[in-house]
Amino acid sequence: QVQLVESGGGLVQPGGSLRLSCAASISLFSFYSMNWYRQAPGKQRELVAVITNIGTTTVADSVKGRFSISRDNAKNAVYLQMNSLKPDDTAVYYCNLPERDSWGQGTQVTVSS
Repeated sequence: QVQLVESGGGLVQPGGSLRLSCAASISLFSFYSMNWYRQAPGKQRELVAVITNIGTTTVADSVKGRFSISRDNAKNAVYLQMNSLKPDDTAVYYCNLPERDSWGQGTQVTVSS
């Protein structure tokens, strides 16, 4: 059973930055692509960023130029660096391992002055 644990959320002012982390308890972590999703109140869950097993990254148009995804296979971890945050970025952010359909519990990000 895969366990994904997110951390790093919180309250931040517009224009600020946060770095989310996701720790994965799975063997051969480096073999897997990882995703970050988010879900704002009353909205559908949205794919934010993807990193493949070979390190290719993709981010949603809504966060392009502000967010980046990275991974550290030695630590079984994936990160989401979020800069220039906007109130519209307020959501619960989830880590996802798609090949196992595994999800973390989510971490709340609130962007507000």
